[in-house]
Amino acid sequence: MSSKTRAVLTAGVLAVALGLGVTAQASAGAPRSVAGNPADNITRIADFYGAYIDAESDPDGSGNLSTALRAYYIDPTYLKKLAAWEDREHADGVLRAQNTPLKWKVTDKGTAKYTEAVVTLTWSRNTTTKLVVDMTRSTHKIIHIGTTGLGGK
Repeated sequence: MSSKTRAVLTAGVLAVALGLGVTAQASAGAPRSVAGNPADNITRIADFYGAYIDAESDPDGSGNLSTALRAYYIDPTYLKKLAAWEDREHADGVLRAQNTPLKWKVTDKGTAKYTEAVVTLTWSRNTTTKLVVDMTRSTHKIIHIGTTGLGGK
């Protein structure tokens, strides 16, 4: 793939990631709808995880899109903590795993000081992982990813 083609694809994925969040699931045969609001942190967390998993699932990917998504959605201070976790655990800190899930779902957990969401990652038919993702209300940046939220520390 040429660098020009990759740049166009990267821009397209970023545009989708920044503008849409999956907020509804369709039943069999019913039309599907996707809606989002970039001012809504739950939408932003869903956008990030959807685009990030897509980028990580790309067999021809260079990792540039994943890096760009991290830079856009994650607070720079937390990026350093995430890198330290990854060095120590030898796994992807966003997914808390060494591979890529098949599906994801984001659910608002609610807090007063910041947005907290539960991200459910589905690895196989009966295997899921739940992560808690915290995002500031002012800068709309992810400030924590873990098995418990900031309030649970």
